[in-house]
Amino acid sequence: MAQPEEFKPLRPLAKLIFGSRWLQLPLYLGLIVAQCVYVYKFLKELTHLVLDATNFNEQQIMLIVLGLIDVVMIANLLVMVIVGGFETFVSRLNLRGHPDQPEWLSHVNASVLKIKLAMAIVGISSIHLLRTFIEAGNLGSPNAAFTEAGIMWQTIIHTIFILSAIGIALVDRLSTVPTGVKSGH
Repeated sequence: MAQPEEFKPLRPLAKLIFGSRWLQLPLYLGLIVAQCVYVYKFLKELTHLVLDATNFNEQQIMLIVLGLIDVVMIANLLVMVIVGGFETFVSRLNLRGHPDQPEWLSHVNASVLKIKLAMAIVGISSIHLLRTFIEAGNLGSPNAAFTEAGIMWQTIIHTIFILSAIGIALVDRLSTVPTGVKSGH
């Protein structure tokens, strides 16, 4: 096994620039606080569902459950950004061999993280659109949560999210040189 090579001390400017990555630490800690807020929201909604289940019809239960799924998907997105972003841009977590290491973390880089984030955003948008479609039966009534134009715009925005995710994946695929193929540079 090869010994790690010795690192030369960095010059002051290089040391400052390289060390500036630690300025992201408060951002990742803030996202952990945001995740705590989502856990609180999830538990509050779950308690509401369980305690009032007999008062809800099937559609209301479905909407609450979709809200819970939405919170979980956003929490998953937060974990990807917190763990993957910290590992990619700030410092290694040295989790190799740890039984709880997420499978995706072993091959995460900025490109993989972008694709995973795009797919998570599409998933979250899908949940929101499904909730909108379920509530679309109330269109035209005074208690309607959405207008036809609102539903149309949500659908257009969701389609743009899908096309963006496909575009990101396509650009990543085109910019990745397959193993064993020499670059022309």
